Formats: sequence, C-alpha cells, structure tokens
Amino acid sequence: MKEFAAIDFETANGNPCSICSVGVIVVRDGEITDKYYSLVHPVPNYYNPGNIRVHGIMPEDTESADTFPEVWAEVEQVIEGLPLVAHFSRFDEGCLKAAFRRFEMTYPDYKFYCTCNASRRVFGRQLPNHKLPTVAARCGYDLKSHHHALADAEAAAMCVVGMERITGRDFEDL
Repeated sequence: MKEFAAIDFETANGNPCSICSVGVIVVRDGEITDKYYSLVHPVPNYYNPGNIRVHGIMPEDTESADTFPEVWAEVEQVIEGLPLVAHFSRFDEGCLKAAFRRFEMTYPDYKFYCTCNASRRVFGRQLPNHKLPTVAARCGYDLKSHHHALADAEAAAMCVVGMERITGRDFEDL
C-alpha cells in the first residue's frame, strides 16, 4: 500500500469502547510521515487491574484527558480517510465501532487491514506465533514498548512495509 494509517487502541477495561489511549502512524511511499498519540478519558471510566498490568495506564493518567469524540476529531485530521491497518484488527476495529456507537457518532466505514492475518498467510509456520512483537521482529522492526498505542501502531506499520519488502507484493494482495 502506498498510503495508509496504522492505528492501535488500549482500553481501560473489558468494554471495547473504554478506549484510554490511541496511537496513529501515517505511512506514505513506505515512509512514516506523521505520528499521533493521545490519552483518552475512557467511557465507561473504570480500570480493570488486568488492563493496567498490560499497558500501564492508570486512572489518574486519563482523569483530565479528552473523551473519544474530541480525540477522534484530531485523529480524523491525521488519517485523512486513509485505509487503516492494525495488528489483530478485529480488536481495534471493534473498539472504534463501539466508541462510535457509544457516542452516537456516524461511523464512516473505514477500510481495515490486519497485519496478524497477513502474517499467518505470509509466514505461516515459519514463526512460533503471530503476536505483534514476533511479526515485527521478522519484518526487521524491534518493538521495545509493546502495549503502548503509538509503539504498537508503528510496529504494525513496519509490518506492512516489511511484508511488502519480503514478498515483493502489495500488502492489499497478501
């Protein structure tokens, strides 16, 4: 893909609309051209200890953060209608759709691509698993801050670039 936006959400609890952070990486012609990160005041506003253990975001971190509609207004300016890429996109797309429903916003039917599914097709059993750090490493990217939304978005972006380089094919065709 010549142009796309990789996106990653972290959630405060098991509710998919409880987005507490978002990271976006815009790629044009194989190069990162823009980055965006924001904490988000989650709705519903409670934190599951398991979620905190995963991403390290605490309730006090998002206490004064904007809610999803305010943050998404900024994200929309960054992604400019680009196709979206995420690792295990079912989770991220589910979060996005849930937040749009919760805040009664009209969902623009974003096109999502999944680096996890593509990895299964491209690498199959060559990898011990298809988790983001494993796939990113195979694509030549060292993910140092797994479960930080911006770091995960960048890793997903580099997975697209890496799989295109490795296969010589456009990511949309993988």
